[in-house]
Amino acid sequence: MDTLTTPATTASIDPSSLRAAIVRKLTYDLGRSSQSASDHAWFVATALAIRERFVDRWIATNRLAYESGAKQVYYLSLEFMIGRLLRDSIDNLGLTEAVNDALAPLGVTLERMRQAEPDAALGNGGLGRLAACFLESMASLGIPAFGYGIRYDHGLFRQVIADGWQHEYPEDWLACGNPWEFAKPEIAHEIGFGGAAVPLGADPLGPHRWQPAETVLAVAYDTPIVGWRGRSMTTLRLWSARAPDPLLLEAFNKGDHVGAIAHRARLESISKVLYPGDETTAGQELRLRQQYFFASAALQDLIRRHLRVYQDLSSLPDKVAIQLNDTHPAIAVAELMRLCIDQHGVAWDDAWDITRRTIAYTNHTLLPEALESWPVWMMEKVLPRHMQIIYLINARHLEDVRTRFPKDDRLVASVSLIHENMERRVRMAHLAFIGSHRTNGVSALHTELLKRTVFHDLDRVAPGRIVGITNGISFRRWLFQANRPLASLIEQTIGPRFRDDAEALAALRPRADDAGLQAAVAAVKRRNKQALADMLKRDLGVRLDPGALFDVHIKRIHEYKRQLLNLLETIALYDAIKADPGAAWVPRVKIFSGKAAASYWRAKLIIRLAHDIGRKVAEDPVVRDLLKVVFIPNYNVSIAEMVIPAADLSEQISTAGMEASGTGNMKLALNGALTIGTRDGATVEMAERIGEENMFLFGLSAEEVTARRAQWVGGAAEIAKSPRLGAVLEALAAGAWSPDDPARYRVLVDSIRGEDRFMLAADFESYWAAQRAADALWRDQAAWQRAAIRNISAMGWFSADRSIAEYAAKVWDIPLPRLPVPAAEPPRPAVPVDAA
Repeated sequence: MDTLTTPATTASIDPSSLRAAIVRKLTYDLGRSSQSASDHAWFVATALAIRERFVDRWIATNRLAYESGAKQVYYLSLEFMIGRLLRDSIDNLGLTEAVNDALAPLGVTLERMRQAEPDAALGNGGLGRLAACFLESMASLGIPAFGYGIRYDHGLFRQVIADGWQHEYPEDWLACGNPWEFAKPEIAHEIGFGGAAVPLGADPLGPHRWQPAETVLAVAYDTPIVGWRGRSMTTLRLWSARAPDPLLLEAFNKGDHVGAIAHRARLESISKVLYPGDETTAGQELRLRQQYFFASAALQDLIRRHLRVYQDLSSLPDKVAIQLNDTHPAIAVAELMRLCIDQHGVAWDDAWDITRRTIAYTNHTLLPEALESWPVWMMEKVLPRHMQIIYLINARHLEDVRTRFPKDDRLVASVSLIHENMERRVRMAHLAFIGSHRTNGVSALHTELLKRTVFHDLDRVAPGRIVGITNGISFRRWLFQANRPLASLIEQTIGPRFRDDAEALAALRPRADDAGLQAAVAAVKRRNKQALADMLKRDLGVRLDPGALFDVHIKRIHEYKRQLLNLLETIALYDAIKADPGAAWVPRVKIFSGKAAASYWRAKLIIRLAHDIGRKVAEDPVVRDLLKVVFIPNYNVSIAEMVIPAADLSEQISTAGMEASGTGNMKLALNGALTIGTRDGATVEMAERIGEENMFLFGLSAEEVTARRAQWVGGAAEIAKSPRLGAVLEALAAGAWSPDDPARYRVLVDSIRGEDRFMLAADFESYWAAQRAADALWRDQAAWQRAAIRNISAMGWFSADRSIAEYAAKVWDIPLPRLPVPAAEPPRPAVPVDAA
């Protein structure tokens, strides 16, 4: 077992008393005997026993926030990709050794229980994982905070691959309950939809009475999030949709048993599934309902909490910071206005001042199609009062713009909240920008591009509102937990300070030339690769050589993330090996994992291509010891925790200017993988700190991509310059990689030969050269390990703790440290509040 410095805890835990508590939970809460209990039963019993150890501290943290008058953060996110919490909670509380000692006499291991814990699929990728990392960092830094989201019954779909095609099935993470959460049925807010809103006076800016056509209840479920060393905690409050009436009893008694519950099914569908398909109008409306549902519940809840202590809303901006994680909760701007004006009698101008000074907005994308907008007719149907408020906000906003920029109709149209061309649509990113005091990008490049592209005109009319805060990761999870052998090695090398201050990892850099450390890092990597190989052999029947270069591309499947570019290079590499099998090729394993949106047909086609390539390569005796292609299905946090420590090469090859930040790039580099990537997102800042000589950068810059698009330069000219790429595309178009369906990939080939929107042809040869540079460095293992150590040493700055500290200073106006460590059982508060 790897030795780890144990965090200090408020009180030592006797393993025998902890063992007794676990057995007691198993017996009296689960009704199981220790002889017949499954690993999952042991997990639940242990989780409940551990939970008891921090509930007092959780309640104390909430009380202390109000007693001290601290400003609190409310983080609104449609996704929270929290992953498994057992190891997270145990490690942060410093109970790892005690839990291991408690379980050993019972014949149970912590690792077996960890594997038995469901992985909550409440996110799609980096955005949701970022939200989870931020909650943990806020707890670790002592910032009182709530995360607000939806308690999806099924979360993101479970990905099953059949004959190379992705199929979606429900991810039933709640099938056996969730021992970490506390149901709070007494905390339930009414959420209305439809109906009509009528003024209560002659003033159009005055209060209105909204009479919704239907109402659903948002019921709270709380999960405590433990900070590092257990010093403080935050709360993840997720909302579940419940119909006010479980069934229409009169209809049921008349024999209409299905019709009696149909209304309930409609209302409760709001919290059934993350990202329901939006290819239909019904699907689009459900997504809008989801966004309003959780934003309204969050705002009603935080206002309720605020008024219990501070009596009126005038102090809301001084005591509350609301952070919108992307455009999904942007409707919160109109909803906070509605609550202030209609529910609490605040005048329009005062309500607007409260709203703007309280709300801040994080933008995560430059893709126009990802900047959400809703048809005006749908907004008027689903949220009629909010549409009235949006019209008024827009009218006053545009009046100000016309006054300051007379006769500039183009500017007025550009910054309007309503897009007037073709179908009239509400621009949610514009609403979030105008309705907040800060809009932040998530990397230096992304922030600059925001100012130059999607928010150029808004930045002109509201200068100084855009700030940059580069994303960060929870290095405690992605190093301490995911790669314990490496964390132990680092501690043996530079001491334990990096466990509390990630930037102390910089002390590794002067040791990068140490042959002994290089060998030790290589040994850790080999051990992790063997563990991954064992898992893939067990689960997929694939045999991998841990001595090969593990080339990893793990992220959401999307054309701009360019898994297709990687696959084109894979085909070219296969052709080259076939042409000269005796050359000194570096054995390479290409590992892919990620989910395609259910309606994203081209992304699904890319997954199928990965499987077609993998199958053909595996069946070819000439190359199968030199090249393998593996697609790991159903990517989630737990799979990432296995793959990332085993990666040698990290694929961060998005089209320059299209990746806002990335966080997988940080996790992989932290674990000693070298990056092959474009100068995009936070990879630019990583290169500044790591040194470009320790990475493999290639391809067009964001400026060059923009210039090519402006000149309408397609892929044909670049293909003509690259016989290698031309041969790959010709083979794909002819069906060489899909003999059962020769036309399968022609649409992908045509897109590259034509517009080449994602610059695959433009970057192919540069990418090929970067891959061969990686081969060359791999042959010199001392040089490779030196670069790996330099990668690890430079990643401390990319901690989520640093990101949160910047939010506190630049956006929330919260000094650090914010809270003292609360006692486990604090005195009764002076104000009538509790953990609710």
